Amino acid sequence: MAEQNGNPKQTGLLLIGMGPGGIGSMTADAVAAATAADLRYYEAYTALWPATELAELEKVIGRIEKVMRPRIEHPDEILNLATEQLVAILIVGDPLQATTHIDLQLQAEERNIACEILHGISITNLVTGAVGLSNYKFGRQTTLTYAYSGWIATSPLEVIAINRLLGHHTLALLDLDPTGSGEGQQKPMSPSDAAEVIHLMLNKVKEEVVHIEENEQLAELKQHALSEITSLDAELLPVVLCSDMGTKDQMIIYTTLVGLANLPGGRMNCLVFPAITSDVEEKALLRWVKEE
Repeated sequence: MAEQNGNPKQTGLLLIGMGPGGIGSMTADAVAAATAADLRYYEAYTALWPATELAELEKVIGRIEKVMRPRIEHPDEILNLATEQLVAILIVGDPLQATTHIDLQLQAEERNIACEILHGISITNLVTGAVGLSNYKFGRQTTLTYAYSGWIATSPLEVIAINRLLGHHTLALLDLDPTGSGEGQQKPMSPSDAAEVIHLMLNKVKEEVVHIEENEQLAELKQHALSEITSLDAELLPVVLCSDMGTKDQMIIYTTLVGLANLPGGRMNCLVFPAITSDVEEKALLRWVKEE
């Protein structure tokens, strides 16, 4: 298939990092690639841009269609299109931050479909420097999810607890889908939502911790970590609220689990749970204490 100028038509898949929240956070290469694409899909279930910023981007690069989890996790339609056209998937942050997008890349490669990656600023490398904690001291990150149908996962608390015990800070991303379906009923988790979820996890683990010694499969490290974190008063559990990072509305507040519940937050929020801090880290954190 050839275009009128005689050059072969470019086909394939572009996974384009949009950065955290505005066209200014995209690289020039990312904007140029998105403009050159025949079709542009905005993946809108792992993270969101403000609607106004998305509209501004559309003015620059052309029409953008929103897609949700089912069309990305079952990408036959998109990959078939990519055999005949140049298809761009626009992804907030970095395009390879989520394993869903890595799987999409792998499926394209298995079909011999050219797949180009244009990296973007990710929340994982943005937050650590902005808050002032050493990137080397962050442990495994986690995501706080809504309580689906009354059921609450405690695995995020286990990650936070084990990291704390090992002296590692934790980045906790926040869910934006109360239904868990990934089909578009997004409500980015607020600080008060997150505080409630953490309390639910703590209460659930406290109920189970009595029987923890009877569970032979539970690692001793996890046992110790969960016992320690559930014994803490909520006023003693420090947390950093990071809202709308990388945008003009960026806000950082150093507080406790009790204080978190009273904060409004922004459009998109995440949390950092500091562990043991050096003098420099503690001085950096104290910049973000909100005066009453």
